[in-house]
Amino acid sequence: MLKQSLHQKLLQKLSPQQIQLMKLIQLPTQAFEERLKQEIEENPALDTGKEESDNFEDTLTNDTDYDDSGNEKIDAEDINIDEYLSDDEYPSYKTQSNNYAADDDDKQVPYAAGTTFHQSLLNQLNTFRIDEEEKAIAEFLVGSIDDSGYIRREVIDLVDDLAFTQNIFTTEDKVEKVLKNVVQQLDPTGVGARDLKECLIIQLNAKNHKETTELAITILENAFDHFVKKHYKRLLEKFDISEDKLKDVISEISKLNPKPGSSYAGNNKIVEQIVPDFSIRIIEGELELTLNARNAPELHVSKEYNNMLKGYQDSKEKSKSQKDAVLFIKQKLDAAKWFIDAIKQRQQTLLITMNAIMHHQKEYFLTGDERKLKPMILKDIADEINMDVSTVSRVANSKYVSTPYGTKLIKEFFSESMKNDQGEDVSTREIKKILETVVSEEDKRKPLTDEKLSKILKEKGYPIARRTVAKYREQLDIPVARLRKEI
Repeated sequence: MLKQSLHQKLLQKLSPQQIQLMKLIQLPTQAFEERLKQEIEENPALDTGKEESDNFEDTLTNDTDYDDSGNEKIDAEDINIDEYLSDDEYPSYKTQSNNYAADDDDKQVPYAAGTTFHQSLLNQLNTFRIDEEEKAIAEFLVGSIDDSGYIRREVIDLVDDLAFTQNIFTTEDKVEKVLKNVVQQLDPTGVGARDLKECLIIQLNAKNHKETTELAITILENAFDHFVKKHYKRLLEKFDISEDKLKDVISEISKLNPKPGSSYAGNNKIVEQIVPDFSIRIIEGELELTLNARNAPELHVSKEYNNMLKGYQDSKEKSKSQKDAVLFIKQKLDAAKWFIDAIKQRQQTLLITMNAIMHHQKEYFLTGDERKLKPMILKDIADEINMDVSTVSRVANSKYVSTPYGTKLIKEFFSESMKNDQGEDVSTREIKKILETVVSEEDKRKPLTDEKLSKILKEKGYPIARRTVAKYREQLDIPVARLRKEI
C-alpha cells in the first residue's frame, strides 16, 4: 500500500568555491605556483602581468537561478555587460600590497649537470683489462649496486639472474672473483660491498697498513658484533690491547664512510629546495611577519575578453553565435572571479593563522630557545582566530617559515602539554630539549640509563616516567645508553 510522508532533514554542503579554497590553503608555495599555472592555462579569462590594469570588478550578481539538476540557468538577454566592465582604470601598482619587497622575486637556482653514480662506475670498468664475459658480469654487478653503494643480494641469486636475463652461464666462484678483483676496486672505495663489515674492511685495506689499520681490520674480522655493540671491555680482553690503542682503532674506523654511494657528487638524485611560505624577522625587538611574495600573484581579466564584451555591447544586431560566445565568456569570467577571490582569501587565511602562531610562541621567536616553546594544539589557534581546526591543520602541515634560527616546519611549533611539579603546563618540546641537553652533557664513559634520566628530569621539575623518557629519546634519535658509551 502506497504511503506518503514528510521528512525534515538538515544538511550542510560545501559550495564548489569553498572546496576550491580549502584545496588552495593546504598547498605550499611551490605547489600553489603549479596550481596557479594550471588555472591560467585552463581559463583564458585569467591573465598575469604588471602591464595590464585590472578592469574586473567584484560586481557579479548573486541572484543566480538554477535548474532542477543544479546547473545555472543562463540567458544571454539577461546578461548585464556593465557588470563585467568598468570605466575606472586603476594602475596595477595601486592594487598591489606593499607588504613585499622587490627582492622577494623568484630566483632560479642553477643545477650542475653531471655523470650519474652508476654511469661513473661503468666508465671506470673501461680501465680494467678483462675479457668480454668478465666485463658483462662486472656491468651486471654494477647494475645491482644500490644508491648506498651496496650489493644486497646473494651470489647464487646473481648467478641465476645472469643466466636468465643476460644468457651468461657462469659459476659462483667466477662472479665472486669479478666482484672482488674488479667491482670492489672501483671508486669510491668500499663500493660493491655486501654488508657494512665488508665495506669497512675494503676501505681499511685500501689504506697504508699501519699498526692501527691492521688492528682495526683484525677487530672487524674477528669481533665485529662486539665492536658494533660497543662491548669495549671484551675487546680489550680478547685482543690484549690498551685503551689508547682501542681509541686509535675507533678513531680510524669512525673516519670511514659507511655509505660510499651516497657521497658521490654525481648521484642523480633530485636536490630538494625548501621554499618558506612565511618569513619572520626581528626588527627593533618586535616580530615582523611577511608572506612569501610568490603567494600573492598579480591576476586580472584578460584585455581581450573585455574587448569581446564591449564589442557585444556596442553591436546593434546580436546573432546567436555572438550570444553563445557571451555565455562562454560569462562562465570563464565567473570562474576567474572565484579563483581570484579564493587566492585573496587564501592569503588572508595564511597570514591570520601564522600571525596567531607567531604571537602564541613570541618568546621562542624572539630568543630561538626551544625551551621557551609553549604548549599549543590546533584547537588553541582555531579558537583564537575563529576558524575550523581543519583549516589551521591545512596551514600548519605543509608550510615552512623562515626565522632568524633557520627554516622551520610550522607543525613543529605544536606540541602537547604536561604539568611540571609546580602544576604549570609545559610543552613536551621543552622536556625533549632538556633531555637532549642532559644526554649531551653526560659522561660518555658511563652514559645515563633511562631510569637515571627520569630521575634527573624529576629533580629539574619534570616528573615523567621511564617509559616516557624512552619514548622521547627514540623520537630524538638518541640511542640507548650502551650505544652511547665511549672510552
